[in-house]
Amino acid sequence: MQQPLKAILSRCGTIHGLVNNAGGQYPSPLEAISQKGFDAVVSTNLTGGFLMAREVYNQSMKMTGGAIVNITADNWNGMPGMGHSGAARAGMVNLTKTAAFEWGPNGVRVNAVAPGWVASSGLDTYEGPVKAIIPKLKDSVPLKRLATESEISAAICFLLSDASAFINGETIRVDGGAPLGTSLWPMQTKAKNNTPFNGFHRAETPDVLTTCEDD
Repeated sequence: MQQPLKAILSRCGTIHGLVNNAGGQYPSPLEAISQKGFDAVVSTNLTGGFLMAREVYNQSMKMTGGAIVNITADNWNGMPGMGHSGAARAGMVNLTKTAAFEWGPNGVRVNAVAPGWVASSGLDTYEGPVKAIIPKLKDSVPLKRLATESEISAAICFLLSDASAFINGETIRVDGGAPLGTSLWPMQTKAKNNTPFNGFHRAETPDVLTTCEDD
């Protein structure tokens, strides 16, 4: 991690902003996750983000200040079927708070964005039972839809900008309110007056959602 970052700094100079967005996981119940699989997901989703942030801080932002945005996920109610990812993402939320406190005196703000379900091409990588669930995800969201990629990006851009200059150690949840519900309070079946923000002119709806709409 040290050498590649040195090359970037020598070519581009100061690093003003970092988005830690590396991640990956696979669906599995806890009882079937091997240590190797668990370690691989934690290494990608948590350890890798820590190492990148540490090096950016030590080699650049410690001297100049800056903003770091870590990407986590909607893990507030647990992540059944994705326990390895949920553990790593929860760790990233806490790591964000610690880094914000330790690095704040040097002008480095550290925040996180926690996306809910996003209508991105990544949804098309899932197969089997998980693929069958994807078109139904919107039914658990009060806004009755999935997020657009632009809506996640907008939160990230805000946290990188001077407009958030006094926000530090926070996690912005971009999930449409999905974790807020309870089985004791039924949700409306339809939503209205809700227009998605889509700032990417080349954005495309994932096949798994397009097929559902056609049917």
